[in-house]
Amino acid sequence: MADIINVTNDNYEQEIERSDIPVLIDFWASWCNPCRMLSPIIDEIAQERDDIKICKIDVDAEMELAGVYGIMSIPTLILVKDGKPVNKIVGARPKTVILEMIDSSK
Repeated sequence: MADIINVTNDNYEQEIERSDIPVLIDFWASWCNPCRMLSPIIDEIAQERDDIKICKIDVDAEMELAGVYGIMSIPTLILVKDGKPVNKIVGARPKTVILEMIDSSK
């Protein structure tokens, strides 16, 4: 059971680039309905999986970080391993699709 970490410019390097386990980043915004639909699924995954770290980046508050990953649409989920993006999903997707993306990138 893991906590979801809100990432900002201040903790980005520590939480994502230096992570010793894969990181699932959820790029979202408070006004985004599909993001709100995806949020409970991300919460479930965080409770069930201790082999990945789950982070959220608010694209409105952290435009620079969204730019680093070329985020054009939200929600976007990016799996980062050893500091590098290895897989990506754009749009609200079912839990099974997200878990497949995570497991296929290990």
